[in-house]
Amino acid sequence: MTLAPRNYDPLPRRASVAVDVGGVIVGGGAPVVVQSMTNTDTADIDATVAQVAALSKTGSELVRITVDRDEAAAAVPRIRERLEHLGLDVPLVGDFHYIGHKLLADHPACAEALAKYRINPGNVGFRDKRDKQFSEIIEMAIRYDKPVRIGVNWGSLDQELLTRLMDENAETGSQLSARDVTREAIVQSALLSAELAEEIGLPRNRIILSAKVSQVQDLIAVYAMLAERSDHALHLGLTEAGMGTKGIVASSASMGYVLQHGIGDTIRVSLTPEPGGDRTREVQVAQELLQVMGFRQFVPVVAACPGCGRTTSTVFQELASKIEIRSASQHAGLAREISRRRSTQRRGHGLYRQWTGREQTRRYRHFAARHRRNPAAPVFVDGKRPRHCAAPT
Repeated sequence: MTLAPRNYDPLPRRASVAVDVGGVIVGGGAPVVVQSMTNTDTADIDATVAQVAALSKTGSELVRITVDRDEAAAAVPRIRERLEHLGLDVPLVGDFHYIGHKLLADHPACAEALAKYRINPGNVGFRDKRDKQFSEIIEMAIRYDKPVRIGVNWGSLDQELLTRLMDENAETGSQLSARDVTREAIVQSALLSAELAEEIGLPRNRIILSAKVSQVQDLIAVYAMLAERSDHALHLGLTEAGMGTKGIVASSASMGYVLQHGIGDTIRVSLTPEPGGDRTREVQVAQELLQVMGFRQFVPVVAACPGCGRTTSTVFQELASKIEIRSASQHAGLAREISRRRSTQRRGHGLYRQWTGREQTRRYRHFAARHRRNPAAPVFVDGKRPRHCAAPT
């Protein structure tokens, strides 16, 4: 049997327009950006600042906050000031629904403090008000020179557009299923909204598109369609992914496939946090997804034996654990340094982290080799006093 050569490497990155979001470049060949969202009441300044800081220090390069009423809009500039006082310049994205046009007009300091606006065409307004209120938000973005993410959502899709496409599908006798028509409606909603924004005057390098769905196959389909029909920067995310391993597996399976095909410029892993759980988990999962696929490097790669009936010593588990803990600590410090010294040229390459990882690997490889030669020999770790590894039984 002759094996024909095949390329299993990721496909070339789709060419997309670069968008500057508060100094973070999305698209245009830049590294895939990790972002997240708070679940605090934005009007609660202390809680929101604390969560934004935690997400930023974990590695979220953009953080989205909800701006749903006057109290939240009034709090945004104070949140921005508090973060800067902490030395954090992570860009804030405002998530608007229904009355975003009014909030931006009534709170100019909020409009200025945000680095990007997010609009859902399905709930920006209804009927005659929809285009008017959408246009007002776009005009605000032009006035304050802010990019906009047009984020279509499966659960709040424009019903007029969906009904029209369903009727056309029935009248023409097309074989498209209701699911296929809904996918088309999502894509058209995003593209038509982007077209309207450009007609109003917002340049293409200030527009990011997203199409949030809750099923893996739907995400793969709609982003393939968007990538084929547009060169806008694309935000990836599986909405309502779920809690724990379900959310992690669903997000990784869908976004991993799309990223492998060169599609996607920024991602968010939308995990439902467990009661009392850590919100930063979604940032860690996004980083791990990008790292294991080879798109970015955040921490040194640790390879450790999973354990089986042939292994009786715990030395390798202990060493792997120490490396993981130290890597996490170093990454947190590095994330803070990047936040202070962000620039396009220095972002996302991980050269410092790769060097640190090589240093760690050399040190612990030496310890492991010495242990194999003499299990009773003392092992010095991190300059601390010697400890003795128990000999295998």
